[in-house]
Amino acid sequence: MEGVACASFTSSASKSLSFSSLSQSSIITLRQNYHNNTLKSKSPRKLVIRASSGSSSGSVVTLLDYGAGNVRSVRNAIRYLGYEIEDVRTPKDILNADRLIFPGVGAFASAMDVLTKTGMAEALCAYIENDRPFLGICLGLQLLFESSEENGPVNGLGLIPGVVGRFNSLNGFRVPHIGWNALQIAKDSEILDDIGDRHVYFVHSYRAMPSNDNKEWVSSTCNYGDDFIASIRRGNVHAVQFHPEKSGDVGLSVLRRFLNPKSQGSKKPTQGKASKLAKRVIACLDVRTNDKGDLVVTKGDQYDVREQTKENEVRNLGKPVELAGQYYKDGADEVSFLNITGFRDFPLGDLPMLQVLRHTSENVFVPLTVGGGIRDFTDANGRYYSSLEVASEYFRSGADKISIGSDAVYAAEEYIKTKVKTGKSSLEQISKVYGNQAVVVSIDPRRVYVQGPNDVQFKTIRVPKPGPNGEEYAWYQCTVNGGREGRSIGAYELAKVVEELGAGEILLNCIDCDGQGKGFDIDLIKLISDAVSIPVIASSGAGAVEHFSEVFMKTNASAALAAGIFHRKEVPIQSVKAHLLKEGIEVRI
Repeated sequence: MEGVACASFTSSASKSLSFSSLSQSSIITLRQNYHNNTLKSKSPRKLVIRASSGSSSGSVVTLLDYGAGNVRSVRNAIRYLGYEIEDVRTPKDILNADRLIFPGVGAFASAMDVLTKTGMAEALCAYIENDRPFLGICLGLQLLFESSEENGPVNGLGLIPGVVGRFNSLNGFRVPHIGWNALQIAKDSEILDDIGDRHVYFVHSYRAMPSNDNKEWVSSTCNYGDDFIASIRRGNVHAVQFHPEKSGDVGLSVLRRFLNPKSQGSKKPTQGKASKLAKRVIACLDVRTNDKGDLVVTKGDQYDVREQTKENEVRNLGKPVELAGQYYKDGADEVSFLNITGFRDFPLGDLPMLQVLRHTSENVFVPLTVGGGIRDFTDANGRYYSSLEVASEYFRSGADKISIGSDAVYAAEEYIKTKVKTGKSSLEQISKVYGNQAVVVSIDPRRVYVQGPNDVQFKTIRVPKPGPNGEEYAWYQCTVNGGREGRSIGAYELAKVVEELGAGEILLNCIDCDGQGKGFDIDLIKLISDAVSIPVIASSGAGAVEHFSEVFMKTNASAALAAGIFHRKEVPIQSVKAHLLKEGIEVRI
């Protein structure tokens, strides 16, 4: 299938929509309309757009932000490196750019739909064909190809030969491809010069493959089942499948090299030994208001966050923005915020967690996940917000992924009962618009002992130690509302259903192990990680470095998360990684 024709510009740009004329809700609607109407991207009208000879400052970068997902992190990274940002509002702004960054986020088809409707597609083609300085990120790389199989086939810009296809999960590799992986440099790419043997961060379900037709473009590949294109370069045109703005210091070096090709990094990144997808170590921050109204990081003991004292105050382990910044410096591969205060009376724009995300993302350049409160709600003024609006605001404030808990349980229960995907649940809506790689489902189960596997309709396991009444089997009952209410659905059944409904990752907690420091529930994690083809994050129970190596050696968990042992400085993140390396488990250093 041929991509959009990159024709010469022969009519007026003023007839095109501008980004500034589109509200956030309009952009979300544009993205939804693609899915609802099964649109296919069509060649835009031919335009005449003549670039002016305006001279912009060498410290100004033009950013093509079409209003989807977390672009705040790219903005923060650019500003962190000392550059100002000028936003694209019309096709003419693209042609006038000295340096253009396109951080594509979300689904291929809906992105092309927005670009075409706003008249940006042809302007991008003209800019790139004229060998102007360009950096595409993630979807910003994929859109350069002829077409994509994602909800398609759907036409792309057609600048690079090839079709963007989905990873094959049948060979045992989990899809989406989420985490820190290694690059194989194919040729001098200039912007990759400071990477060395270091990991960079990927999060995607689709990829382009190298071929004889596009080999002159390929500057690096990455292996995940097969070798796929990790970056391209031809002249001044660059694009990367990974996220430099989420790849720590090494990612910042990529952006710095693009923005100033003659620059040298302030310090040479530490040489690593990256060879494959690394296991991730994630720091989790449970955030809530204390009795004085201050936002604090706390930690529960089997979900109880109050001190066992006369005052019974909320356990205070620090300030969320400061702790997140420290964990970034300590080497955390991701930072996860769990908002355990509802803030249901706040207007959406005033939610305290949004401020936490905005401030954190200014100096933390690894992925940020936020959970809690991702649901439909009505504020004190009677204003109704859909879960999609709530998620959109979190993404725009700096979140890379959102985590859904109770709402996912309700959606799964309804699907099991009706066998119908309504498309109305928060899980389905958000994954449809932003892609399943942006949606994590948090499961909060507790172990329930039974005498035999036929005593319940749910998946059971044979327990290594008998239950309190000598039971030899157990099932894992899912809970909602912070573990306070049990539901008639097992963790195994929930995991299978939410994968089908659009979840891209599972955060697997365990109420029985929470805060105990005796290790992860290996039986539970093995059960779930063997049952699904999406990544599983092990959570609850870590108390020593050995618990991390145990969960990675005995299960198919892709990541392990901890909170209290990091907050209390009982086990430093670097100690965990040093131990994993010693045990032969690949991690990012």
